[in-house]
Amino acid sequence: MNRIWLLLVLMWTVSVQAAPLPTAVAKALREVGIPPASVGVFVQDVAARKPLIAHQANRSMSPASTMKLVTTYAGLELLGPAYTWKTEVLTGGTVAGDVLTGDLVVKGYGDPALTLESFWNLLRDVRGLGIREIHGDLVLDNSYFQATPGDPGSFDNEPYRPYNVMPEALLVNFKTVRFRLVPEAEGGVRIIADPGPARLRIVNRLQLDDGPCNDWREGVLTEISRYGNDAVTVLVSGSYPSACGDKSLYLSLFNNTGHVDALFRQLWQELGGTLVGGVHEGVAAPGARLLASRESRALAEVVRDINKFSNNVMARQLLLTIGREIGSEGSARVAGQVVDKWLAERGMAFPEMEIENGSGLSRTEHISPAHLGSLLLNAWRGPLMAEFVSSLPIAAVDGTMKKRLHDQGVAGHAHIKTGSLRGVKAIAGYVHDHKGRSVVVVFFINHPDASTGQAAQDALLEWVYSRN
Repeated sequence: MNRIWLLLVLMWTVSVQAAPLPTAVAKALREVGIPPASVGVFVQDVAARKPLIAHQANRSMSPASTMKLVTTYAGLELLGPAYTWKTEVLTGGTVAGDVLTGDLVVKGYGDPALTLESFWNLLRDVRGLGIREIHGDLVLDNSYFQATPGDPGSFDNEPYRPYNVMPEALLVNFKTVRFRLVPEAEGGVRIIADPGPARLRIVNRLQLDDGPCNDWREGVLTEISRYGNDAVTVLVSGSYPSACGDKSLYLSLFNNTGHVDALFRQLWQELGGTLVGGVHEGVAAPGARLLASRESRALAEVVRDINKFSNNVMARQLLLTIGREIGSEGSARVAGQVVDKWLAERGMAFPEMEIENGSGLSRTEHISPAHLGSLLLNAWRGPLMAEFVSSLPIAAVDGTMKKRLHDQGVAGHAHIKTGSLRGVKAIAGYVHDHKGRSVVVVFFINHPDASTGQAAQDALLEWVYSRN
């Protein structure tokens, strides 16, 4: 078996021998000091049998967030585009009048997009049953996933940034607090936190300036201090342009139990309810009575959010769901095995591929440009092509490609997933060229100065669009 696989790999290698990079691409790389040895490129017309360009296409490389293409395509194929997640509220207690005596259990099933509004509607359904007072604890059931608890600061020592949020079976509002910045007539900036629990304190030293609203987020500085188990102070300083108007920034400040507890109490109080007890994690008893349940949006819609805006925790949630629904448990290890098996069954065994969390926010996730290109070709020829391709950012139009390639011919004619890490810059997707042909494009840069390589990647997209 190993000899057969080696023969197949050798045949693939021969079929994708390196072709020259387009002159404009090579020039753009040369101008920023990125050697051709640090890039991998794969380009193939969806109607062709061989690639147009295959520069180091078999090399195992870091794909950054383009790894989400593997996760989302696997999700669509394995779970189906109409798949939905549910969130339940249950109790083993008794209701007399408007009083529930007993614990209230909120059970999550991995919904990646359980927003503040969705959670409010779920609690509104409970309140609609006539329950006002809860004489018991709030119990959070996270048992649907078996993921090992992770450290949100382990990747880049930025534990409060939303892109580092860890997955949870019961994930509410992406585990983030919204800080709304509102310029005031007298010259200051008002900061409003939502949710705003009593244990959150804001020290506002943010100054208003009259500069243009460009990268305003870079000028707003935050410093977080923790006191005890759950008290948090956020010092906000720096400058904020008045031209920006009303903007929001998001931070992940509390552990999941504290975050959901704060949200629940705020929303339940707004609905006229009271919660007498505390909060803890637990598992719903087998005989617990269902009070309310909400379904998420369909997976096809969720995948659009994941790919267009490169949402890391949503991709993590999806990967764990694949493990739980198709495999034996909701863990990244099992999910990776499921994805490997799914690929192999479709003739796409990728021996070099490593999946850690499915989001690309990883130093261990790897795949070759040729194999990611192979997956894109397979997706184009499959029954879910429309759902998958439409989930990708459109060049110069939306998502993470909104600010790129304006005034270029390829603007509006490419569906491209982007990816960026320190030392990594990647694009992968489809270009629809000026002759009506659709072409798969994958371009990885793994180099200390990878962040300077955008011009080279844009040059490749324009070359593919304009070629004869």
